[in-house]
Amino acid sequence: MIQTLKNAWKIEDLRRKILFTLLIILLYRIGNAIPVPYIDRAALTSYFESNQGNILGLYNMMSGGAFSQATIFALSIQPYINASIIIQLLCIAIPALERLSKEGGEEGRKKIASITRYATVGIGLLMGFAYYMLIKNWGLIRGEGFWVAIVIILTFTSGSALIMWLGEQITEFGIGNGISMILFASIMARLPRTVLQTIQNVGRPADDPNHLAWWIAVLMFLGALAIIVLIVYVNDAERRLPVQYAKRVVGRKMYGGQSTFLPMKVNMSGVMPIIFASSIGTLPATIAGLAGASQDSWVNTWFGNSSIPYAIIYFLLIIFFAYFYSTIQFNPIEVSNNLKKNGGYIPGFRPGKPTSEFIQKVLNKITLFGAIYLGIIAVTPILISHFSNAAQLTGLSLGGTSIMIAVGVALETVRALEAQMLMRNYKGFLD
Repeated sequence: MIQTLKNAWKIEDLRRKILFTLLIILLYRIGNAIPVPYIDRAALTSYFESNQGNILGLYNMMSGGAFSQATIFALSIQPYINASIIIQLLCIAIPALERLSKEGGEEGRKKIASITRYATVGIGLLMGFAYYMLIKNWGLIRGEGFWVAIVIILTFTSGSALIMWLGEQITEFGIGNGISMILFASIMARLPRTVLQTIQNVGRPADDPNHLAWWIAVLMFLGALAIIVLIVYVNDAERRLPVQYAKRVVGRKMYGGQSTFLPMKVNMSGVMPIIFASSIGTLPATIAGLAGASQDSWVNTWFGNSSIPYAIIYFLLIIFFAYFYSTIQFNPIEVSNNLKKNGGYIPGFRPGKPTSEFIQKVLNKITLFGAIYLGIIAVTPILISHFSNAAQLTGLSLGGTSIMIAVGVALETVRALEAQMLMRNYKGFLD
């Protein structure tokens, strides 16, 4: 990874994109420090520090701490993620949107992106209103009246829209994958504070409820390293289908006859199932929390981020979104037709429908393996946090999710940089 960044920095075009991406991330972090007016930030931060294990902690983690401080970027990318889920599901359910996304070309993609932006603003308004009602029920608003409500809600909404725009700028003018880069920056921004807090808990007296035994801290560190190694290993794993090209004569020359393979990645959808599943799985407890329900209510008890029902829903949603994204990214019928047009075939299967059925069968198997792998990695910290009575492990479930997202985004970014360097160093037949 470090070598890839060094090589990319030597290329002027990529260096400009990296600097532009860093500038956008800097603007995002500055926005995370700008407070929304009329809110008692000190009391709100104190509440979150005493309730780190609740479901709102996930939103605080994804916003880089902005949610607990009620800044203009408190909603982070959650409205955009939810809007993307809704629009992509509607593209499957509504034939007109499906035709627009598949047959509309570049113009169709622009229209889908425009619809997603409008949906992001609408969801941002709903989430901004819910967050306003939350802090109002907690008595953390300085002032009353319609004007105060309008200022707070519109500030939250405009902040979420601005984050969406910043992510699009990274995608278009930066190194790409803008929304994931902003989420990565949010998670990494909390890393120093998390490490420092862990060290402080180790040094606390043994009778302190927040005391952390040194051997537990070592196990947490080794577990994080093991997760990172496993993610890197599985991320590069692929199933290679043998492909044979028949010989053909074009003019006076003979082409084809070589053997190659069709690579199919085990974890084809990356970290997107984790991101989407965490947004949908927390919906019941999020609605209860934003509605002002107490921490001891049955919704927070059964659907908290360290409960068994949440772990089951989370696991099933990861599997669903893994299949959903593999279906969008890889079309066996299209691959089979391309092989047939170019004189290629998979040994043992006739070109056309038998080949596409075989590719679909293999795709289902490796997608199931990749989905179960993602689910186990994401759910294991939740189960450990649930069955452990130690107060210092209440946020462990959030730590597993953040590691998955951060490592996955880092690997995808490095892969994108390598692809751009390969494109710029490619020597054509005129060289």
